Amino acid sequence: MSWAFELKKGLFWGCLGILVASLLLICPSEALSQDGIYLLQVKKSIVDPFNFLWNWNPNDQTPCNWIGVNCTSDYNPVVWSLDLSFRNLSGTLSSWIGNLVYLTYLDLSNNGFTGSIPKEIANCSKLEALNLNDNQLDGEMPVELGNISSLVSLNLCNNQISGPIPEEFGKLTSLVQFVAYTNNLSGSVPRSFGNLRSLRIFRAGQNAISGSLPAQIGHCESLEVLGLAQNQIGGNLPRELGMLKRLTDLILWDNQFSGTIPKELGINNLVGEIPAELGNIRFLRRLYLYRNGLNGTIPREIGNLSYGLEIDFSENYLSGEIPTELTQIKDLYLLYLFQNELTGVIPTELSNLRNLTKLDLSINYLTGPIPFGFQYLPRMSQLQLFDNFLSGAIPQRLGLYSRLWVVDFSDNHLTGRIPPHICWHSNLILLNLGTNQLYGNIPPGVINCSSLVQLRLSGNRLTGSFPSDVCKLKNLSALELGQNKFSGPIPQEIPLEILKCKALQRLDLSRNSFIDTIPNELGTLSLLERLIISENMFSGNIPAELGNLSHLTELQMGGNLLSGEIPKEIGNLASLQIAMNLSYNNLSGSIPPQLGNLILLEYLFLNNNHLSGEIPSTFANLSSLLGCNFSYNDLTGPVPSVQLFQNMSISSFMGNKGLVVGLLCHPVHMVASSPDKDISSLDSDIYFPPKEGFTFQDLVEATNNFHDTFVIGRGAVGTVYKAVLQSTQTIAVKKLASNREGNNIENSFRAEILTLGKIRHRNIVKLYGFCYHQGSNLLLYEYMARGSLGELLHGASCNLDWPTRFTIALGAAEGLAYLHHDCRPRIVHRDIKSNNILLDEKFEAHVGDFGLAKVIDMPSPSRCPLLLDHMVT
Repeated sequence: MSWAFELKKGLFWGCLGILVASLLLICPSEALSQDGIYLLQVKKSIVDPFNFLWNWNPNDQTPCNWIGVNCTSDYNPVVWSLDLSFRNLSGTLSSWIGNLVYLTYLDLSNNGFTGSIPKEIANCSKLEALNLNDNQLDGEMPVELGNISSLVSLNLCNNQISGPIPEEFGKLTSLVQFVAYTNNLSGSVPRSFGNLRSLRIFRAGQNAISGSLPAQIGHCESLEVLGLAQNQIGGNLPRELGMLKRLTDLILWDNQFSGTIPKELGINNLVGEIPAELGNIRFLRRLYLYRNGLNGTIPREIGNLSYGLEIDFSENYLSGEIPTELTQIKDLYLLYLFQNELTGVIPTELSNLRNLTKLDLSINYLTGPIPFGFQYLPRMSQLQLFDNFLSGAIPQRLGLYSRLWVVDFSDNHLTGRIPPHICWHSNLILLNLGTNQLYGNIPPGVINCSSLVQLRLSGNRLTGSFPSDVCKLKNLSALELGQNKFSGPIPQEIPLEILKCKALQRLDLSRNSFIDTIPNELGTLSLLERLIISENMFSGNIPAELGNLSHLTELQMGGNLLSGEIPKEIGNLASLQIAMNLSYNNLSGSIPPQLGNLILLEYLFLNNNHLSGEIPSTFANLSSLLGCNFSYNDLTGPVPSVQLFQNMSISSFMGNKGLVVGLLCHPVHMVASSPDKDISSLDSDIYFPPKEGFTFQDLVEATNNFHDTFVIGRGAVGTVYKAVLQSTQTIAVKKLASNREGNNIENSFRAEILTLGKIRHRNIVKLYGFCYHQGSNLLLYEYMARGSLGELLHGASCNLDWPTRFTIALGAAEGLAYLHHDCRPRIVHRDIKSNNILLDEKFEAHVGDFGLAKVIDMPSPSRCPLLLDHMVT
């Protein structure tokens, strides 16, 4: 029986083996893993135009070899990383992502995904890094993300995400980096962020975050980078910021912070002095306090920032000298102190900063020479010292030991020669030495500087032959050689080599002695934007080919001997905006009606020629025109009866015996003899580029259409209003009575512009700009919080102690001394009284109201920096 049992047993196992083999033949592999199925669901909502996900194959056992997928390596592999960055993918993010519960790294950045962030991502409870930056995601941040307790890095920048930062994010206690800049976030910074003790980087700039900065931010003890620039955060800066001992980068510019800088720390649109205690933040690497209202001196303690790399205190009201202690910051790379009120000499000790690469001290009151040691700084690339009172020679080895990129010493009193090696390394792109007292030849090293893009040497005493070889510089876009004293073999015509400069955008040859005709070939410089050849002795016709300069925004040809008619092709210059000046020539014939096509043009000067006929009716199309002058021609007929010309001064039409001016309805009988030619004293030179900060409409809104509730003063020729602009800047707006109201205020308006516009002194009221709009003459001044001295002395209560009175008297005296002795040309105020002495918040005196001022020197190039901006609507 045993043998029968063994036979049955053998048959059983044999059949079982056959059955198993058969099953193996029928099912050769296992089905795709669960994570693979989830990924295929995710793929369904992805648009993949370049088929980057080509190997996501549903027939695989696992997705572990798929592009962008990484799995654990144990016997039961699961997806722990999904990286699809930079794959040019689009579509939406599927909620199926939330089923990848073992995911620790998710990177979908730098694609084109749209839609909102699925809240199901919060189911990935092991997630440590979530990068969704640089897409087009919108909607709000899911509050559920605050439940991912393991999250270390969250990057959502460069999307269109809106709504507030959820308070729930304060539960992400493992978070080290949170980056969400350049979105549409609103609301305030969550107080709960004070719980994030591990947070090292918090960047959420360029959003619409508002409210105040919570004091709890000071509890983020690991914070190194805090970037909230370009938001709407206001209120005081919390003193708790001083608790952030590891902070290296604090970036809060372009917000609405107010109050003084706390001793513990500070940056923004703030007032007061820079606290010396900032020097105690010894690990601080970058300190940006630019574009605020800070005053006082630069604390010497700033030199204690021994780890500092970049310091920017520009665009404030800082005074005093540059502290030599800054040279203790041995690794200092960038130092920006421009546009302040700094005085004294540039410390020679700055030459010891061997790592200094970018130095900008422009627009101050610095005196003395350029430090000799600057020429030996090996890393210097950007050196800007313009608009000061520097004197002496430029160090002659400048450029020999450093790869200079930008050099701007313009508007100083520098003498001597241009350094011959300033472009030794062929790296220089901008060289501006204009408005100094330099002499000698332009060195060959400059003329042959192949990298040069802008060469500006106007307003010096340069001699020698005209540097024709400079026109071989293929990259040259701006060439300004006007107002010099070139002698010897000067070309008697514009050198044709200029025509090789196809990249030329600005050509200024004004105030030299060029003769002969203007070459027709100038019309081939297709990128030219500004052509300034005024005050030479050019003769002949204006080339019609100039009408091909489609990018031209300014055309200055006044003060020459040009004859013939104005080419109708000039009307093709559709980009012409700043000005067209053809005055003081011998032009004849009628004014081409095609000039009416220049709808962007703001200033038009055709005066002092021999033009005849009528002013074309097409000029009614010149809707942008702010000023014009047709005087001293042979024009006849009526001035076009449009509002544009009715608002113009009668002086714009005088000297035309047959011209009928608007509402007068009779010929204008004026003395026809032309006045002495002095272009610098005529309206034709009074035009300025637009002020970028605000418009006429902004002033209307800030004063409720110049309502009486905003009046802070009245005078004989106008009313002064207080205007708080949207940027929170406060200015004073003087609205002068218009000619239509029967008051002759043109002289007062002009006197203010021609005097204050050329003055910069701490004890003289700053004129920010002027505006002429539909008969309204507006002068825009620095706001003086304490009003006038007269109001203070004769008011109901006068609490001026002796030291304050002395400060006021001294300030007024220094302002007048500058006008009478230091400014060139000198200026006599002629209306000094207590009501014209204005006081700022600190009772510092500022001389104002120059409506009766008189220039008493003979006409000459002013040595007062010209900072006047012109605001247009």
